[in-house]
This record gives sequence, C-alpha cells and structure tokens, in this order.
Amino acid sequence: MNSLVNAIKNTVPITQFNRGLAGKIFEDVKKQGAKVVMKNNTPECVLMSPEEYLSLMEEVEDAKLLRLAESRLQNFTPAETIPAEDVYQKYGITDADLADFDEVELE
Repeated sequence: MNSLVNAIKNTVPITQFNRGLAGKIFEDVKKQGAKVVMKNNTPECVLMSPEEYLSLMEEVEDAKLLRLAESRLQNFTPAETIPAEDVYQKYGITDADLADFDEVELE
C-alpha cells in the first residue's frame, strides 16, 4: 500500500504546467525527488534533479561494467594469460618507464 501512496504523491498532471505551476513542480522535485508527469492518465515523462539523473546513470554504467566483467570471468582461462614481464620485454618497457607514471586508482 505504501508504494501506491508514494506513486500517487509523486505524480503530477501535465495540466499543472499549463497553469503556470512549473516553478513549484521543479522546486518539489528538488526537495522531494522525482515526479512522474501524467498526460491522459498515462505516464508521459519523469522529472528528476540533475544530481539524481547523474547518480542513476552512474548506477546504470556500473551495472553494465559488472555484467561485462562477469561475462569475461566466465570465459577466463588462466593458462592463456601472459605474464606482465613478457609484455614489458616484448614492447621494450623498463622499470624506469613505469616509474614515470602516476599510480592508477581503481574503484
């Protein structure tokens, strides 16, 4: 029942934009979170703050990367790996070359 109440509270009829209430709606989105704009009793679009949107897109990107990593791990064959030292030797990379680079930070 709570999700139904939240859904109703977070919907905005499109007619409110026609009545000049866009500023109030945008302020509500900033304070209370995303709103679903309804047109003819059908969801038309979702309004959210730029911060919420960026956070959502980051989560989507993280999920895509996780799926890719899991897929690669399923096909991983340890016997086919190449030691780093072999790669360094093949491409003429020395310890001095590596010392010139900043430390890489992985999230």
